Amino acid sequence: MASSNLTPKEILKNTFGFNEFRPMQEEIINQALNNEDSVVLMPTGGGKSLCFQIPALAKDGLTLVISPLISLMQDQVMALRSHGINAFFFNSTQNAKEQAEVMDSIMSNKAKLLYVSPEKLMSQEFSGILQSANINLISIDEAHCISSWGHDFRPEYTKLGFLKQKFPNIPIMALTATADKITRNDILKQLKIEHAHVHIASFDRPNLSLSVEQGIDKIKKILDFVGKRPNTSGIIYCLSRKECETTANKLQANGYNAEYYHAGRKSDERANIQKRFIKDETPIICATIAFGMGIDKSNVRWVIHSNMPKNMEGFYQEIGRAGRDGLPSDTLLFYSLRDVILLKQFAEDSGQKELQLAKLERMQDYSESPVCRRKILLSYFNETLEEDCGNCDVCKNPPKQFDGTINTQKALSTIYRSEENLSTSALINVLRGTLNNQTFDFQDIKTFGIGKEILFKDWQSYLLQMLHQGLFDIAYDDHNKLKLTELAHKVLFQNKKISLVQVKKKEKEKIGTLSKRIRKEKPIKTTLFEKLRKIRTELATKYKVPPYVIFSDATLQQMVEDKPVNEDQMSNISGVGDHKLEKYGSYFINAIYEDLNKDNKKGAAYKDTIALYKRGKTVAEIAKSRKVQETTVMSHIARGLESDEGLDIFDFIDLDEYKAVKRAYIECGRSHQLKPIFEKLEETISYGKIRLCLSHFKSNE
Repeated sequence: MASSNLTPKEILKNTFGFNEFRPMQEEIINQALNNEDSVVLMPTGGGKSLCFQIPALAKDGLTLVISPLISLMQDQVMALRSHGINAFFFNSTQNAKEQAEVMDSIMSNKAKLLYVSPEKLMSQEFSGILQSANINLISIDEAHCISSWGHDFRPEYTKLGFLKQKFPNIPIMALTATADKITRNDILKQLKIEHAHVHIASFDRPNLSLSVEQGIDKIKKILDFVGKRPNTSGIIYCLSRKECETTANKLQANGYNAEYYHAGRKSDERANIQKRFIKDETPIICATIAFGMGIDKSNVRWVIHSNMPKNMEGFYQEIGRAGRDGLPSDTLLFYSLRDVILLKQFAEDSGQKELQLAKLERMQDYSESPVCRRKILLSYFNETLEEDCGNCDVCKNPPKQFDGTINTQKALSTIYRSEENLSTSALINVLRGTLNNQTFDFQDIKTFGIGKEILFKDWQSYLLQMLHQGLFDIAYDDHNKLKLTELAHKVLFQNKKISLVQVKKKEKEKIGTLSKRIRKEKPIKTTLFEKLRKIRTELATKYKVPPYVIFSDATLQQMVEDKPVNEDQMSNISGVGDHKLEKYGSYFINAIYEDLNKDNKKGAAYKDTIALYKRGKTVAEIAKSRKVQETTVMSHIARGLESDEGLDIFDFIDLDEYKAVKRAYIECGRSHQLKPIFEKLEETISYGKIRLCLSHFKSNE
């Protein structure tokens, strides 16, 4: 048992068996010993736990560790006890006698670390510990869970702000392996430790190879991958329980020792599978993302994602479970259009639609980009890698590059002159000299139209590369505006050179999006396609033009594949220019949105909703009975207003709100785009109500 008389360096050596601290550890530990708050970002396997475990042993009293998962805290307590440290956990798996023994150890000052979940921390039974224990440090593990901007938000974490108020003189240390700039700032704010030291270790894991392949013949490719790595341990992450089981069964049928793990299995089964994996008895696990958090297994040699993750934070955390010992390890991601469509639907229903869709787009960028994948990954966490990594599939088969300094300076200069008030699509429109609602306030800046010779799609590619090289960040919490970095100023004012991958016409098919390749190989005609064709015909009749003038079949097919559900996504569809987006976009977006949220009664969803409403059901009651989101019910009602189903819009929105939307609609040039009106109203009226008003306006035009 470590004594508080020992120095941190002595505890490191004596208790944990390490001769030297890793970068930043010693500084973080000393700050904790000086009762100073800190936020610590270190990659998986980077040594976060020692940052609070060593102060716990160096100080008199009890260190409280808040952890989100019972299995995680039990594993860490087990590991600490293996070092002879009096560590305990307090959770619902214990009976009254076991909890009483923990209480006795705390009251007798024998316990050095106590692990507890946020729910248990808030419980009445735990209040006595908080009042009586001699707490010397509060450690909050997986701190990204506190932020709604993070990838694993947990509402119970938001209540932890009371700790600094209740214990103003006790240091708080918040730790996480994955948090972007917005999430880090939110952690500081939520925990009321705005003046804390912030330590950010490098997110680079150079021992991990990074590869992406199309999600075609996945089982064959997985068997080939595993066959080339005999007698190694790995994890295959799957999006669904069914795919976990199918993949494990295929591996077993080919002679591999594999098991599947997901929340549908009994808790004791999951615990035993995890134990067998940790013990190397079962080398391969096919699992949902529920598996792996808190596992300290250092010899995982590879991680496969059978489906694309929904965000970069989750992806980084999951691949970080490979090669924790620093030895070479491999990661492979399978990317398919089907995954994108499904994840977009999840994002629609998440309650954080715009944020989750933006994060999903960054995951798509990683999967589709022709530039070094490690650059993309690191730039997401605001870290710049100036040289290509040499350990990803793109670096091993590099595309041709050119001196893109002039193009880069044009883009960065425009961001600078706009005072960092442009989104990506707005920046391109300014560069190309396109006058619309996005660019009206920027038409007088010097760089307006300076890049008109470059196609919109090509600018998208170049800006994506600039983002990945760390030249600007995207402020998700400020309408996705672009913010220049320190590196950008070197390009603008010190003539730093930038290389870009050239997008040539003959190469576009080769490096273009997966959806374009699929479109050439396998034309798609679905029920949604026919629905979009019908809308096109109606618009063609209304505006007295041939249907193909509205949108071509190829454009409608890409809509079916990519499922755009907002204006920015629709602008990425081939054949949708600014004018057509302004004039027709909302009609198709509404139809796609409805299709993504429809139930099994094809074509009858909105009529069923309206029938229920006319029988006296509320929006909330309809959503519950039909097992859909309230936003879906509102979209059905909006369609009912357009179809003259005898609905009264003022049953859903009051007169003042209606008038406000009408004014904003007119001020936005009678635009049927939701976002400009939402922003004009300073986000005071919901998208659902705006959608209803637009439908009402259409039906009365």
